[in-house]
Amino acid sequence: MDSGNNDPEINNDKSMLQFEHFDVVQAEPTDHYYYQINSNKTKQQSFTNANTPVYAKIMKEWKILSKNLPDSIYVRVYESRIDLLRAAILGPAGTPYHDGIFFFDILLPYDYPKSPPKVYYRSHGYRLNPNLYKNGYVCLSLINTWSGKKIEKWTQESTLLQILVSIQGLVLNERPYFNEPGIRYFKDSKSCKWINRSIEYSEDAFVLSCKTMLQVRAKPPQNFEGFVAQHFRDRAANILAAIKVYHEGRVLVGQFHEMDNSDNNIACVKVSPRFKENLTRLHSQFKKVFPEVKCEPIINVSISAENANKKAILSSNAKVNNKGFWGKLISSFAKCFIP
Repeated sequence: MDSGNNDPEINNDKSMLQFEHFDVVQAEPTDHYYYQINSNKTKQQSFTNANTPVYAKIMKEWKILSKNLPDSIYVRVYESRIDLLRAAILGPAGTPYHDGIFFFDILLPYDYPKSPPKVYYRSHGYRLNPNLYKNGYVCLSLINTWSGKKIEKWTQESTLLQILVSIQGLVLNERPYFNEPGIRYFKDSKSCKWINRSIEYSEDAFVLSCKTMLQVRAKPPQNFEGFVAQHFRDRAANILAAIKVYHEGRVLVGQFHEMDNSDNNIACVKVSPRFKENLTRLHSQFKKVFPEVKCEPIINVSISAENANKKAILSSNAKVNNKGFWGKLISSFAKCFIP
């Protein structure tokens, strides 16, 4: 079990690999958003009496989570408060959320699973996705906070694992702009209007994701202190490199990989002054947090190369990314920005 005493400043040997994906914690999470909920004795009986259907269902959920969590999702449950959970979801590669950690506090109602869980996103005041609000509200059909199709809504057979995987796969996706109601219908459009708006939204999402990283690093949630410290020790160089690559316009936001820093040294993406300014500021902030990371300073790269040269670069990138959406997007992107 977690001790809950993982100070990020302590140099210990606990690594990401040693941090269990699922664990039962003895200490109560006093910083949990729903800590004061379900506090009356009547409601607590549902969670303390092992003979109740609610208790049995929760134990079944724990078993499912302990055996089936993806590598990029971590969950802590609490021995004395089985109605509470906390989940850490790593931002998926290929999205504006890569390298980030996103925390969710979950409450199971006293009539669970008749009613769906309540889910609170620890936003730090940033709305980096149409489904994740500044006030922590999570908009998702599966928890009945959005009017989806009947098959998308919560049933007594639904699971917590489904909720977590849905947040990671459907909410924190490669083109979050199209999560917005009314806009999703233009997701497959080749129009420059929708492509450009999606790119701009992803740029803002990356900036807010980075700001969230800094907040999480400064004050990690209880029982995840060591995990957060290790994650950013492992990913700091990658984050700084990604900021630099995006600033220099080498790839679209979300397309950064470790190899991009050396394989593509020519600007091929138009970068707005506002985005550049935000990235410069973020690069400086991350350098202060991780002074031990060696990285080249951010420089201004002009996108004044010949159109033919830029087309060749985009064509090359499209070949590399011909599996999935990005290859098609780059092709359309070239038409939007190159005569």
